[in-house]
Amino acid sequence: MPQDEPQPQAQPPGRRRTRLYALTDGRTAAAHTVLTMDTTITAAADGEVDGTLPTEWQEILTMCAPPGGRAVAEIAARMHIRLTPMTLLLGELAERGLIHHRPPLAVAETTDVHLLMRIRDSLARI
Repeated sequence: MPQDEPQPQAQPPGRRRTRLYALTDGRTAAAHTVLTMDTTITAAADGEVDGTLPTEWQEILTMCAPPGGRAVAEIAARMHIRLTPMTLLLGELAERGLIHHRPPLAVAETTDVHLLMRIRDSLARI
């Protein structure tokens, strides 16, 4: 191979990526859990992630450690996985009790003008 050609990137040691169809068992819809792209996901357990779980599951649980959590769309973007397979993976985690999910806040909860002004003023001070 000529030296000026780029070398293929190897995966980091110990990191395994599973094909999406294998992760989702070929499913295209979640059985019981319905998640939208703005649903907040939080790992059920705080602390150590079970090393026997698939790599992608471990990464999701680490990323969504309590108390914060992340939106489904953010998890999918950070993991470079399309939204539909990600909702299937998260649905599987929810059915196994490994994550908690919370629907997005209602419009009435997010349109408090005084709260938005306080946030704006706090950010301006930073």
